[in-house]
Amino acid sequence: MAAAAVRAPVGARQLHTGRFLPVLTVTLAILAIWYLGAVWLNAPQVIDRYDDQPWTWQQLVQDSWSMERPVLPAPHQVAEEFNKTVFQTAITSKRSLVYHAWITLSATLLGFALGTLLGILLAVGIVHMRILDRALLPWVIASQTIPILAIAPMVVVVLGSVGLTGLVPKSLISMYLCFFPITIGMVKGLRSPDVLSLELMHTWNATPAQVFWKLRWPAAVPFLFASLKVAIAISLVGAIVGEMPTGAQAGIGARLLSGSYYGQTVQIWAALVMGSVMAGLLIAVVSAAERFTLRAMGARP
Repeated sequence: MAAAAVRAPVGARQLHTGRFLPVLTVTLAILAIWYLGAVWLNAPQVIDRYDDQPWTWQQLVQDSWSMERPVLPAPHQVAEEFNKTVFQTAITSKRSLVYHAWITLSATLLGFALGTLLGILLAVGIVHMRILDRALLPWVIASQTIPILAIAPMVVVVLGSVGLTGLVPKSLISMYLCFFPITIGMVKGLRSPDVLSLELMHTWNATPAQVFWKLRWPAAVPFLFASLKVAIAISLVGAIVGEMPTGAQAGIGARLLSGSYYGQTVQIWAALVMGSVMAGLLIAVVSAAERFTLRAMGARP
Protein backbone atom coordinates (compact mmCIF):
# COMPACT_ATOMS: atom_id res chain seq x y z
CA MET A 1 0.00 0.00 0.00
CA ALA A 2 2.76 2.41 0.95
CA ALA A 3 4.71 1.60 -2.20
CA ALA A 4 1.61 2.24 -4.31
CA ALA A 5 1.07 5.55 -2.53
CA VAL A 6 4.64 6.53 -3.31
CA ARG A 7 4.41 5.46 -6.95
CA ALA A 8 1.22 7.37 -7.69
CA PRO A 9 2.64 10.89 -7.21
CA VAL A 10 5.76 9.93 -9.16
CA GLY A 11 3.59 8.68 -12.02
CA ALA A 12 1.56 11.85 -11.93
CA ARG A 13 4.69 13.96 -12.05
CA GLN A 14 5.99 11.94 -15.01
CA LEU A 15 2.64 12.41 -16.72
CA HIS A 16 2.85 16.19 -16.39
CA THR A 17 6.54 16.44 -17.20
CA GLY A 18 6.48 13.89 -20.02
CA ARG A 19 4.79 13.95 -23.38
CA PHE A 20 1.15 14.12 -22.30
CA LEU A 21 0.98 17.73 -21.16
CA PRO A 22 2.78 19.28 -24.18
CA VAL A 23 0.66 17.24 -26.61
CA LEU A 24 -2.54 18.16 -24.78
CA THR A 25 -1.57 21.84 -24.75
CA VAL A 26 -0.88 21.91 -28.49
CA THR A 27 -4.09 19.98 -29.21
CA LEU A 28 -6.21 22.41 -27.20
CA ALA A 29 -4.52 25.36 -28.92
CA ILE A 30 -5.25 23.88 -32.36
CA LEU A 31 -8.90 23.26 -31.43
CA ALA A 32 -9.28 26.83 -30.13
CA ILE A 33 -7.79 28.31 -33.32
CA TRP A 34 -9.94 25.97 -35.41
CA TYR A 35 -13.15 27.06 -33.68
CA LEU A 36 -12.23 30.74 -34.04
CA GLY A 37 -11.37 30.20 -37.70
CA ALA A 38 -14.74 28.53 -38.29
CA VAL A 39 -16.53 31.59 -36.92
CA TRP A 40 -14.38 33.99 -38.93
CA LEU A 41 -14.82 32.17 -42.25
CA ASN A 42 -18.47 31.16 -41.85
CA ALA A 43 -19.76 34.42 -40.32
CA PRO A 44 -20.20 36.33 -43.64
CA GLN A 45 -22.56 33.67 -44.98
CA VAL A 46 -24.46 33.49 -41.71
CA ILE A 47 -24.92 37.26 -41.58
CA ASP A 48 -26.22 37.28 -45.16
CA ARG A 49 -28.91 34.81 -44.15
CA TYR A 50 -30.15 37.04 -41.35
CA ASP A 51 -31.54 39.53 -43.93
CA ASP A 52 -31.08 42.61 -41.73
CA GLN A 53 -32.81 40.87 -38.83
CA PRO A 54 -31.37 41.53 -35.37
CA TRP A 55 -28.82 39.03 -34.17
CA THR A 56 -26.46 38.52 -31.24
CA TRP A 57 -22.86 37.40 -31.14
CA GLN A 58 -23.86 34.21 -29.36
CA GLN A 59 -26.34 33.40 -32.11
CA LEU A 60 -23.72 34.17 -34.76
CA VAL A 61 -21.20 31.81 -33.16
CA GLN A 62 -23.73 28.99 -32.79
CA ASP A 63 -24.94 29.35 -36.37
CA SER A 64 -21.36 29.48 -37.65
CA TRP A 65 -20.63 26.19 -35.93
CA SER A 66 -23.75 24.44 -37.22
CA MET A 67 -23.91 25.30 -40.94
CA GLU A 68 -24.83 22.45 -43.26
CA ARG A 69 -22.20 23.41 -45.84
CA PRO A 70 -19.67 25.59 -44.03
CA VAL A 71 -16.55 27.09 -45.52
CA LEU A 72 -14.66 25.65 -42.56
CA PRO A 73 -16.54 23.07 -40.47
CA ALA A 74 -16.16 23.15 -36.71
CA PRO A 75 -14.25 20.28 -35.08
CA HIS A 76 -17.40 18.77 -33.55
CA GLN A 77 -19.04 18.66 -37.00
CA VAL A 78 -16.07 16.74 -38.39
CA ALA A 79 -16.14 14.42 -35.36
CA GLU A 80 -19.85 13.72 -35.86
CA GLU A 81 -19.35 12.96 -39.56
CA PHE A 82 -16.35 10.74 -38.76
CA ASN A 83 -18.33 8.84 -36.12
CA LYS A 84 -21.30 8.39 -38.49
CA THR A 85 -19.27 7.17 -41.47
CA VAL A 86 -16.83 5.00 -39.50
CA PHE A 87 -18.72 3.52 -36.54
CA GLN A 88 -22.37 3.84 -37.51
CA THR A 89 -22.20 2.71 -41.15
CA ALA A 90 -21.66 -0.83 -42.39
CA ILE A 91 -18.12 -1.25 -43.68
CA THR A 92 -19.48 -2.77 -46.91
CA SER A 93 -21.42 0.42 -47.66
CA LYS A 94 -19.93 2.93 -50.09
CA ARG A 95 -20.82 5.62 -47.54
CA SER A 96 -18.42 4.06 -45.04
CA LEU A 97 -15.03 5.66 -44.62
CA VAL A 98 -13.68 2.27 -43.58
CA TYR A 99 -14.64 0.91 -47.01
CA HIS A 100 -12.91 3.79 -48.78
CA ALA A 101 -9.90 3.55 -46.46
CA TRP A 102 -9.42 -0.13 -47.36
CA ILE A 103 -9.38 0.68 -51.09
CA THR A 104 -6.71 3.34 -50.55
CA LEU A 105 -4.78 1.14 -48.11
CA SER A 106 -4.52 -1.67 -50.68
CA ALA A 107 -2.84 0.63 -53.20
CA THR A 108 -0.68 2.14 -50.46
CA LEU A 109 0.71 -1.17 -49.26
CA LEU A 110 1.37 -2.50 -52.76
CA GLY A 111 3.10 0.72 -53.78
CA PHE A 112 5.07 0.73 -50.54
CA ALA A 113 6.23 -2.84 -51.08
CA LEU A 114 7.28 -2.12 -54.66
CA GLY A 115 8.98 1.14 -53.65
CA THR A 116 10.86 -0.56 -50.82
CA LEU A 117 12.13 -3.31 -53.13
CA LEU A 118 13.12 -0.81 -55.83
CA GLY A 119 14.78 1.55 -53.35
CA ILE A 120 16.88 -1.20 -51.76
CA LEU A 121 17.97 -2.62 -55.12
CA LEU A 122 18.97 0.81 -56.41
CA ALA A 123 20.89 1.57 -53.22
CA VAL A 124 22.81 -1.71 -53.38
CA GLY A 125 23.70 -1.08 -57.02
CA ILE A 126 24.77 2.52 -56.34
CA VAL A 127 27.01 1.50 -53.42
CA HIS A 128 28.69 -1.40 -55.20
CA MET A 129 28.96 -0.04 -58.76
CA ARG A 130 30.74 3.26 -59.29
CA ILE A 131 29.14 3.79 -62.70
CA LEU A 132 25.66 3.65 -61.13
CA ASP A 133 26.77 6.06 -58.43
CA ARG A 134 27.80 8.60 -61.05
CA ALA A 135 25.13 7.96 -63.67
CA LEU A 136 22.02 6.84 -61.78
CA LEU A 137 22.01 8.71 -58.47
CA PRO A 138 21.63 12.18 -60.05
CA TRP A 139 18.60 10.91 -62.00
CA VAL A 140 17.08 9.44 -58.84
CA ILE A 141 17.34 12.86 -57.23
CA ALA A 142 16.09 14.67 -60.33
CA SER A 143 13.04 12.41 -60.55
CA GLN A 144 11.63 14.01 -57.42
CA THR A 145 11.68 17.52 -58.89
CA ILE A 146 8.68 16.72 -61.13
CA PRO A 147 5.36 17.44 -59.37
CA ILE A 148 3.36 14.28 -58.75
CA LEU A 149 0.17 16.05 -59.85
CA ALA A 150 1.70 16.38 -63.32
CA ILE A 151 2.83 12.76 -63.49
CA ALA A 152 -0.26 11.05 -62.08
CA PRO A 153 -2.62 11.73 -65.03
CA MET A 154 0.02 10.60 -67.53
CA VAL A 155 0.61 7.37 -65.62
CA VAL A 156 -3.12 6.68 -65.49
CA VAL A 157 -3.63 7.38 -69.22
CA VAL A 158 -0.60 5.37 -70.39
CA LEU A 159 -1.38 2.34 -68.24
CA GLY A 160 -5.06 2.55 -69.12
CA SER A 161 -4.19 2.37 -72.81
CA VAL A 162 -2.58 -1.03 -72.24
CA GLY A 163 -5.42 -2.30 -70.08
CA LEU A 164 -3.95 -1.66 -66.62
CA THR A 165 -6.52 0.11 -64.46
CA GLY A 166 -7.67 0.17 -60.87
CA LEU A 167 -5.07 -0.79 -58.28
CA VAL A 168 -1.95 -0.87 -60.49
CA PRO A 169 -1.75 2.82 -61.55
CA LYS A 170 -2.29 4.04 -57.99
CA SER A 171 0.33 1.61 -56.68
CA LEU A 172 2.91 2.76 -59.23
CA ILE A 173 2.31 6.39 -58.29
CA SER A 174 2.84 5.45 -54.64
CA MET A 175 5.99 3.54 -55.59
CA TYR A 176 7.32 6.56 -57.50
CA LEU A 177 7.00 8.74 -54.41
CA CYS A 178 8.23 6.34 -51.76
CA PHE A 179 11.27 4.73 -53.43
CA PHE A 180 13.32 7.95 -53.19
CA PRO A 181 13.71 8.26 -49.38
CA ILE A 182 14.44 4.53 -49.17
CA THR A 183 17.13 4.76 -51.84
CA ILE A 184 18.84 7.76 -50.24
CA GLY A 185 18.56 6.32 -46.72
CA MET A 186 19.94 2.94 -47.74
CA VAL A 187 22.84 4.49 -49.67
CA LYS A 188 23.74 6.41 -46.53
CA GLY A 189 23.34 3.31 -44.36
CA LEU A 190 25.32 0.95 -46.59
CA ARG A 191 28.16 3.47 -46.66
CA SER A 192 28.05 4.09 -42.90
CA PRO A 193 30.62 1.42 -41.78
CA ASP A 194 33.95 3.06 -41.04
CA VAL A 195 37.17 2.34 -42.89
CA LEU A 196 38.65 0.28 -40.04
CA SER A 197 35.72 -2.13 -40.06
CA LEU A 198 35.95 -2.56 -43.83
CA GLU A 199 39.71 -3.16 -43.65
CA LEU A 200 39.18 -5.70 -40.86
CA MET A 201 36.76 -7.63 -43.08
CA HIS A 202 39.34 -7.59 -45.89
CA THR A 203 41.97 -8.82 -43.45
CA TRP A 204 39.75 -11.81 -42.73
CA ASN A 205 39.47 -12.44 -46.49
CA ALA A 206 35.74 -11.81 -46.42
CA THR A 207 33.95 -12.02 -49.75
CA PRO A 208 31.90 -9.07 -51.02
CA ALA A 209 28.73 -10.98 -50.07
CA GLN A 210 30.02 -11.52 -46.54
CA VAL A 211 30.97 -7.86 -46.21
CA PHE A 212 27.45 -6.94 -47.32
CA TRP A 213 25.51 -9.30 -45.04
CA LYS A 214 27.80 -9.17 -42.01
CA LEU A 215 28.73 -5.48 -42.00
CA ARG A 216 26.94 -3.21 -44.46
CA TRP A 217 23.41 -4.56 -44.09
CA PRO A 218 23.31 -4.55 -40.23
CA ALA A 219 24.72 -1.01 -40.27
CA ALA A 220 22.04 0.08 -42.75
CA VAL A 221 19.01 -1.32 -40.87
CA PRO A 222 18.46 1.77 -38.65
CA PHE A 223 18.71 3.98 -41.74
CA LEU A 224 16.26 1.70 -43.55
CA PHE A 225 13.57 1.97 -40.89
CA ALA A 226 13.98 5.74 -40.64
CA SER A 227 13.38 5.90 -44.39
CA LEU A 228 10.45 3.47 -44.22
CA LYS A 229 8.61 5.74 -41.79
CA VAL A 230 8.83 8.57 -44.30
CA ALA A 231 8.10 6.31 -47.26
CA ILE A 232 4.91 4.75 -45.83
CA ALA A 233 3.36 8.17 -45.25
CA ILE A 234 4.38 9.37 -48.72
CA SER A 235 3.01 6.17 -50.23
CA LEU A 236 -0.40 6.94 -48.71
CA VAL A 237 -0.29 10.42 -50.22
CA GLY A 238 0.58 8.91 -53.60
CA ALA A 239 -2.37 6.51 -53.44
CA ILE A 240 -4.77 9.34 -52.61
CA VAL A 241 -3.37 11.55 -55.38
CA GLY A 242 -3.52 8.61 -57.79
CA GLU A 243 -7.27 8.22 -57.18
CA MET A 244 -8.07 11.76 -58.26
CA PRO A 245 -7.26 11.73 -62.02
CA THR A 246 -8.71 8.22 -62.41
CA GLY A 247 -12.24 9.28 -61.58
CA ALA A 248 -12.29 6.48 -59.01
CA GLN A 249 -15.58 5.69 -57.32
CA ALA A 250 -13.94 4.43 -54.13
CA GLY A 251 -11.02 5.47 -51.95
CA ILE A 252 -10.11 8.44 -49.79
CA GLY A 253 -9.21 10.44 -52.90
CA ALA A 254 -12.60 9.66 -54.46
CA ARG A 255 -14.27 10.72 -51.22
CA LEU A 256 -12.42 14.04 -51.35
CA LEU A 257 -13.44 14.58 -54.97
CA SER A 258 -17.12 13.82 -54.39
CA GLY A 259 -17.16 16.14 -51.39
CA SER A 260 -15.59 18.87 -53.52
CA TYR A 261 -18.08 18.39 -56.36
CA TYR A 262 -21.13 18.69 -54.09
CA GLY A 263 -19.76 21.26 -51.66
CA GLN A 264 -19.73 18.81 -48.74
CA THR A 265 -16.87 20.32 -46.77
CA VAL A 266 -17.67 18.27 -43.68
CA GLN A 267 -17.25 15.10 -45.75
CA ILE A 268 -13.93 16.41 -47.09
CA TRP A 269 -12.58 17.08 -43.62
CA ALA A 270 -13.74 13.70 -42.31
CA ALA A 271 -11.89 12.02 -45.18
CA LEU A 272 -8.78 14.06 -44.36
CA VAL A 273 -8.99 12.96 -40.73
CA MET A 274 -9.29 9.33 -41.85
CA GLY A 275 -6.19 9.77 -44.01
CA SER A 276 -4.31 11.22 -41.04
CA VAL A 277 -5.38 8.33 -38.81
CA MET A 278 -4.27 5.84 -41.46
CA ALA A 279 -0.86 7.52 -41.77
CA GLY A 280 -0.39 7.49 -37.99
CA LEU A 281 -1.30 3.80 -37.74
CA LEU A 282 0.99 2.83 -40.62
CA ILE A 283 3.94 4.70 -39.09
CA ALA A 284 3.19 3.04 -35.74
CA VAL A 285 3.32 -0.40 -37.40
CA VAL A 286 6.68 0.42 -39.00
CA SER A 287 7.98 1.70 -35.64
CA ALA A 288 6.87 -1.53 -33.93
CA ALA A 289 8.63 -3.55 -36.63
CA GLU A 290 11.75 -1.44 -36.09
CA ARG A 291 11.79 -2.08 -32.34
CA PHE A 292 11.27 -5.83 -32.87
CA THR A 293 13.98 -6.06 -35.53
CA LEU A 294 16.58 -4.07 -33.62
CA ARG A 295 15.89 -6.05 -30.47
CA ALA A 296 16.33 -9.29 -32.43
CA MET A 297 19.64 -7.94 -33.73
CA GLY A 298 20.81 -7.31 -30.18
CA ALA A 299 20.50 -3.54 -30.14
CA ARG A 300 20.01 -1.84 -26.79
CA PRO A 301 16.46 -0.54 -26.11
